[in-house]
Amino acid sequence: DSGIELDHPLVGRVDHSVAVVRGEDRALQVVEDSEGDLCGHGTACAGIVRALAPDVELTSVRVLGAGYTGGGEILLHGLGWAIEQGFPIVNMSLSTTRTKYVERLHVLADRAYFRRVLLVASAHNMPVESFPWRFASVISVGSHEEPDPLTFFYNPSPPVEFFGRGLDLDVAWIGGGTLRCTGNSFATPHIAAICALILGKHPDLTPFQLKSVLYQTASNAR
Repeated sequence: DSGIELDHPLVGRVDHSVAVVRGEDRALQVVEDSEGDLCGHGTACAGIVRALAPDVELTSVRVLGAGYTGGGEILLHGLGWAIEQGFPIVNMSLSTTRTKYVERLHVLADRAYFRRVLLVASAHNMPVESFPWRFASVISVGSHEEPDPLTFFYNPSPPVEFFGRGLDLDVAWIGGGTLRCTGNSFATPHIAAICALILGKHPDLTPFQLKSVLYQTASNAR
């Protein structure tokens, strides 16, 4: 995302922070991140995860710079690095509409799936086709209006599979404060945190099994 502000009171401990940058030879590399969050978006997502799953370990992989600048190549590199690290859950509150990246992004999503790295990805806020949330190998998330952060719904009419809380949230923001926000970006870490709670109890679940658990335990399950 855009990184995580260190020492934010609503986020707490950040175990590791890295950033994807271009070196002097223009090649992309993952380096230790000394700047933290440059926009606020990543801090907001991290604060939501921390609130629901307070014992998680958080790693920040910054692929967005100031003004939400970035690019598909940087996104792919950061995601590839996260998959290689074997993180159990990767929250992706971002997507790309650029079709030239779709094939490589799909390969990475499948690699994550078979390596038991769960990708939780936000659907676009507008009715446009974007990725990776459209892939069946990820958990795709939209928003609902209920106030309970642990309430989530299964969508019987995909492609969006689940809905998490995403309306009028007071989220952590840069400068140690908060901001009221709405959007699928903020529903996604709710589902990611719920997945973390499930994996905390059942660490051997595969992404397929975890998605099945979500389906069976959704607030509208029959």
